[in-house]
Amino acid sequence: MKFRTIFGAAALAIGTAALAAGPAQAKDLKIGLVLSMSGPFSDYGKQIQNGIDLFMAEHGDTVAGRKIQLIVKDDTGMAPAVAKRQAQELLIKDKVDILAGFDLTPNAMSVAPLATEAKVPMIIMNAATSSITEKSPYIARVSMTLPQGSWAIAQWARKNDIQSAYILVADYGPGHDAQDQFKKTFTELGGKIVGEVRTPVSTPDYKPFLERVKDSKPDALFFFVPPGASMVALAKEFKNMGLDKQGIRVMGPGDMTDENSLPALGDAALGMITAFHYSAAHDSPENKAFVAAYAKAYPDGHPNFMSIGGYDGMQLIYKVLEATKGDAGGDAFIAAAKGMKWESPRGPIQIDPETRDIIQNEYIRRIERVDGQLQNVEFFTFEAVKDPGKQQ
Repeated sequence: MKFRTIFGAAALAIGTAALAAGPAQAKDLKIGLVLSMSGPFSDYGKQIQNGIDLFMAEHGDTVAGRKIQLIVKDDTGMAPAVAKRQAQELLIKDKVDILAGFDLTPNAMSVAPLATEAKVPMIIMNAATSSITEKSPYIARVSMTLPQGSWAIAQWARKNDIQSAYILVADYGPGHDAQDQFKKTFTELGGKIVGEVRTPVSTPDYKPFLERVKDSKPDALFFFVPPGASMVALAKEFKNMGLDKQGIRVMGPGDMTDENSLPALGDAALGMITAFHYSAAHDSPENKAFVAAYAKAYPDGHPNFMSIGGYDGMQLIYKVLEATKGDAGGDAFIAAAKGMKWESPRGPIQIDPETRDIIQNEYIRRIERVDGQLQNVEFFTFEAVKDPGKQQ
């Protein structure tokens, strides 16, 4: 069910045959995907592409009379120079109509000026630093921002009488966003920050940082580190040091406990409280259908927020092209995207007409075992949350 671009002689033959067949048809629409398909973040890119492919399998590869071609470029991970070079090739050599993907913030930031110069739409399917959409008027985001989840978890913490918190975040854009928003919201609501620390983006040893948390005796630890190996190391060290027995509650944005990370996190994650826009356990007809279709297409995988980002990214592209009758020009595309709304497997979503960012529900979840499986179980909802990072 994978959709791939066909190059070379075969493509030339198809084009020649089409010309000989009679009246000209609408030109194929090329989407250039810049994703981490190899390296330490390869699961990010693969999940996003799974969501894209699933959407196209369900809705076909033609919209508004234009057949969709996907051209995938591997940025190899957190490598802004590589991402920029790949995007340049997509624009100049492949002449793509739309840029999309972008699982990591530094890569998205490096490509934004190219989208502006070329006046090409750029759809962010994961990268979550708030300011990304401000880097080009041709960017729209369907994923999330770190301030959304950080705002929601701070609100919930104060509503539940958590008086003090220690902040531990990875030292890069998303971590800074999470730290700043949680601190702002938590303190404005009367909470006290008893300590803050920024850790290396990738570190196998969180013990020195957690010693500071233990000594500070907060009611809660607010954290953000990259999902995957870093999150597993942090969760296990938190348990090993007995911080949970000290009564410290652990909470943060929900990408820390995404479905693909839960098996590795194991019981160390039980009881964690997170705020996020998507859980595979979300109870809606749309999500049940999505999870079932994903399981059928990828029986060895688990749908998560990145696959939803890819799925809804294509949903936006299809809806816009239907509205513009196939016009993918940057100005027409963005004008149509502003304010667009639909029912996603995550719940109701909308592209903010003012910021081109995502408006969506933020769900407060607790990690529990359900029928023997770890799940992010939603138990409270903040509805229609705009990016607080742009509400200063």
